Amino acid sequence: MENILLVLNVIIAVILVLLILLQKSEGGALGIGVSQDNFMFSRSAGDFFTKATAVVATLFIICSLCLTIVSRGELKPTESVIDIIEENSSDTPEIPEN
Repeated sequence: MENILLVLNVIIAVILVLLILLQKSEGGALGIGVSQDNFMFSRSAGDFFTKATAVVATLFIICSLCLTIVSRGELKPTESVIDIIEENSSDTPEIPEN
């Protein structure tokens, strides 16, 4: 189950990156990219990419949370490092002063 979620999470991450890169830049970027050719893409295409990005980002977050919950069940309770050092120090023999 964990492997399936991990592969799904990687695939969703790649799709999310591609969707973000395909979106039209909203900022002016110092006037770069402002031309008559940009009217080829309508506002509805921008809305589609925006909605698709929001949906894929939500799926990515949900998948990441599920992956964390599934993998957390396999964790073993551990002891503190300080407790381990104290246990080891009481077992060692002491050196006589003379």
